[in-house]
Amino acid sequence: MIIGLWWEEAGGEYIRTRSARYPGASDIEPAWTLEAAADPYRITRDPDPKSHWGDIRVIGYSSAAGFVITVIIDHVDHSGVNAWKTSGADLRAYRAALGGEDDAS
Repeated sequence: MIIGLWWEEAGGEYIRTRSARYPGASDIEPAWTLEAAADPYRITRDPDPKSHWGDIRVIGYSSAAGFVITVIIDHVDHSGVNAWKTSGADLRAYRAALGGEDDAS
């Protein structure tokens, strides 16, 4: 688990309103990201290979959300940077880590 994952108010609002910026996107509750970061089957990429700043990428399941969430976390203070419903290669990697199970979608 990422110890101390937390969200500034503006960051929490940003992920709660994703669908306003990205039609069809899922809005994400910050509490769901804490659950995803605590998932015992989570994938942690530290540093995130797609980050220019060395941020951490965590891919984990949130039972409250009912789906896998990708969380981007600041590597310095562990504040949440961004989060979204996981898809594509990250979702395939998570499912493969579970042994190919498709129930965590």
